[in-house]
Amino acid sequence: MMKLITAAERHYAEVGDWLKSYYLFSFADYYSPNNIAFGPLRVLNQDTIKPNAGFPSHPHAEMEIIQIVTAGQLTHKDNLGNEMTLKAGSVQRITSGMGITVSETNEGEVPLELFQLWFLPNKRGLAPSYEHMSLDFLDEKDKLVPLVTGQKVLENVAYLNSNSSVYYGHLSQGEEIDFKTFKLRQTLVYVVSGSMLVNNMEVDTGDQVRIADQTAIRLHGSAEGRFLLVDVPAIEANY
Repeated sequence: MMKLITAAERHYAEVGDWLKSYYLFSFADYYSPNNIAFGPLRVLNQDTIKPNAGFPSHPHAEMEIIQIVTAGQLTHKDNLGNEMTLKAGSVQRITSGMGITVSETNEGEVPLELFQLWFLPNKRGLAPSYEHMSLDFLDEKDKLVPLVTGQKVLENVAYLNSNSSVYYGHLSQGEEIDFKTFKLRQTLVYVVSGSMLVNNMEVDTGDQVRIADQTAIRLHGSAEGRFLLVDVPAIEANY
């Protein structure tokens, strides 16, 4: 099964004059009963935050929260005592577990661009924790770069308390990347820029394709482009 969801089908939201977002799943004021989650993946937002603005201190619980910084800088603070600024090419993981309070702001001079992904954890009641890594993935080309994973076969990536993985790709025109998967897994490919063929299906900027019951996925660059690939178990989320 391969389901194409076009860029026009994303939900666009603005918060004041400081935040512009695209939601790929039901989130905040956007609710669609047919678009709640993809396996344990509950949220995938593409955010742009203007300078000297951001999310003030707020609580989270029972969710694995990933931030992938692609432009600008992200300043994170939490009630565990963590405080740091992440540059473009960095990834952070927040295990909210039994409860954590965080703020995420742009204290730089240019817009902050990031992806925010939330996953249901493998189990509830985890101790809250935080991790960040500078992976410099933005300059890598024509290969999948793992950013976070709950599968311990991958090294030098942020750890996720979910049997899921997130990859970043920058594909040149005419080049191909093959991703091996299994029928017990499912895959989401979100095209950030450019266009590509995903198992011969044309997918353009802002489009996503959700894939299940496959054993291999071939990504072919129709034009130079960037994308996220999210690999998750083929399970129904519990809500």
